[in-house]
Amino acid sequence: MSIEVELSSLAQTMSRFRFAYLLTNRAGSAPRAVAVVPVIDAGELLVDGIGQRTLDNLRTQPEVGLVWPPASEGGYSLIVDGQAAADGRSVRIRPSRAVLHRPAPRPDPVEPGACGSDCVELEVPAPPR
Repeated sequence: MSIEVELSSLAQTMSRFRFAYLLTNRAGSAPRAVAVVPVIDAGELLVDGIGQRTLDNLRTQPEVGLVWPPASEGGYSLIVDGQAAADGRSVRIRPSRAVLHRPAPRPDPVEPGACGSDCVELEVPAPPR
């Protein structure tokens, strides 16, 4: 369940959250998540105090994601995609898309082994003999 967030109202939406996880990646390595407190500055997100591995990742792969976790169970997460650029130990992120997201409500009762909400069970074929 997602609700599109207009980029013009991103600052107001961000004010409802305490912190975000900045997600970076580099080819051949696992995604990296670090807790940050972004602020809006001239229409971009500014994050100070970034570590060296995160900076190295975004220099080679500037597409990043930010996820603000929900304040309470059943609440929405704020997810922002953007392009990042390093500036010393700071990062400027130009947001390209923002959504509020939460899982669809789970049916009650959930059968043991059943998928809880908006999922499709996949059958994995048996390996050839």
